[in-house]
Amino acid sequence: MQRPPWTFLTNHGHVLLAVAQSQDARVAEIAAQVGITARATLTILKDLEDAGYLRRHRVGRRSHYTVDAHRHFRHPATAGHEVGELLAIFAPDVSARSRGGA
Repeated sequence: MQRPPWTFLTNHGHVLLAVAQSQDARVAEIAAQVGITARATLTILKDLEDAGYLRRHRVGRRSHYTVDAHRHFRHPATAGHEVGELLAIFAPDVSARSRGGA
């Protein structure tokens, strides 16, 4: 069966999930996992950070990210739901760790 050319989750959603699963992942690793360029990944990371879904922490020359699992979705149809609900579906181990905070 051939797959359709679209997906239910955007690249922003895939980057968020990749970061939640590995906060120490390098940009190139996230890009490879999502299937986008490193430049696109950096843009998405900045978007997510600016919107408050991620927090970036510098440790030496590396960036480490944490996901705010309690942040609500932006779209009015899903604004009553938290990002942690998405993590519970696609990254259940991460969701269990983040229930107590960001």
